[in-house]
Order: sequence, then structure tokens, then C-alpha cells
Amino acid sequence: MKKKQWTIGKVFQYLILILGAIVALLPILVVFIGSLKSNDEFLTTGVLALPRALDFSNYKTAFVNGQMLLGFKNTVIIFVVSMLGKLTLGSMFAYVMSRFDFKLKKPIMTLFMMAMLIPSITAQVATFQIINGLGLFNTMWAVILLNLGTDVISIYVFMQYLQEIPISLDESAFLDGASYFGIFWRIILPNLKAPIVTMLIISGVGVYNDFYSPFLYMPDRNLKVISTALFAFKGPYGSNWPVILAGVVIVIIPILIVFLSLQKYIYNGVAGSVK
Repeated sequence: MKKKQWTIGKVFQYLILILGAIVALLPILVVFIGSLKSNDEFLTTGVLALPRALDFSNYKTAFVNGQMLLGFKNTVIIFVVSMLGKLTLGSMFAYVMSRFDFKLKKPIMTLFMMAMLIPSITAQVATFQIINGLGLFNTMWAVILLNLGTDVISIYVFMQYLQEIPISLDESAFLDGASYFGIFWRIILPNLKAPIVTMLIISGVGVYNDFYSPFLYMPDRNLKVISTALFAFKGPYGSNWPVILAGVVIVIIPILIVFLSLQKYIYNGVAGSVK
């Protein structure tokens, strides 16, 4: 068996990877350790000092008093509806742009690219007026409607995968009497599982962590999502950092579980889109 030769470049590569892992994991470790301490212990010991006794009461306080259950319920509703609509519209748009030629094809793609160059914050006054005019202010549909916008990144990822699906499949189905809509649902969409999962995580993390839109368009206390519920800790628990950190851990756990479960599909999706 050939021994692995260590070169200066290989050692440097691993050192960079280890350093990157430490930088990424250290803040999470600090948050987790701090969430298990009492407030007095947190203020008098180092951030990486292990707790003298595990104090899980912080999690109970954060979950119950912080209305995290309400936040999770509202977040799940917004997340599911938003991502179903976002992925469906994005894959449909990519299918049209990839399979059909029409006069306004290039101008439409140019408009999408131009929209990415405009900071979203500059359009918030007009956006707020539109949402308010539609009667959606202080409802979940305001945030859902804003999330349904198809981003250019998802379009390009879907289009890259569509190039690997032979057009002959579309033609065969069309000759058998299938409509374009039927071709999309029965042939195209089942072959887009990898990019769908990839965009589910990449775009879904943004929807899950979104604070600005729910805070602006859903001020009702009964419409809290996890980000605004966590932000509410600054009031009654402004100086009780262990409870705040417990709330942060509660927010991190669901998306971390989803990522670890789907990471294989995510890597395959990104690799396929690059290819």
C-alpha cells in the first residue's frame, strides 16, 4: 500500500481547513456552553469555561416565555408555502427559458440581472405601499408574497440541470400526446430533485432566518416568527444572556438537522450546477 506523502502544500491546505473549521465552530460552541450556565456563572466565568452544573431551565424559559412555539408554527407555515411556490415558479421559469425561444427571452433575463443589482432596501417604500394597498399588511401573506420572487441563482441552477435532460424526452412525450404542462410535471420536475434540494437549503435558510420582512410587515405579536421572537428577548431578558443563548440554540437546531440530513443532495446539486 502506497504511503501518503505529505508536502508543504498539503500541510498548509489542511492547516487552512482546520483553521476554517475552528472559526466556524467556535461561536457555536460558545453559544451552546453559555446556554447551559446560570446568569451569575456566565458573568463570572470565561466564555469557554464548562458549566459547573447543566442548567436546562434556560431552554424551558426561552421556549415557553419567549413564545418560541408560536414562532416555529408561523415560521413553518411561511417556509413551506414560500418554498413550494418559489421552487415551483423557479423551475417553471427555467424550463420555459431553457426549452423555448421567443422574442423577449433575452430582455427578460436582462431584467432579472438588473433587478439583482438594485439594493432591495431602496425599493422598500414602494414595496410597502404595494403590500398595504393589497390589504396584506399584518398578515403572513405579505412575507410569503415577497418570498415568492424567483431569484436569478435558482434559475441558473435549474437551467444548468435542464441542459443535461435530453430534449428527445420532451419530443417523445409530446408525440405521445402530452402537453407542455404534463411534460414539465411528469418528466422535467422528477429529474430536478438534486437542484430542488440544493435551492431548498440555500434559499430556505434565508426564509427561515429572515428578520427584516416579518418585523416590518407582521408587527402583530401573534404573528411572531422565530427571528422576531428571538429579537423580543432583548426586553425582559436583555441582561440574561444564558436565556438568550438558549433561544439561539433552539433556533439553530431545526435548520442544522435539515442541513445534515440533506447535505449529500446539496453537494451533488452544487457540483452538478457547476459542471
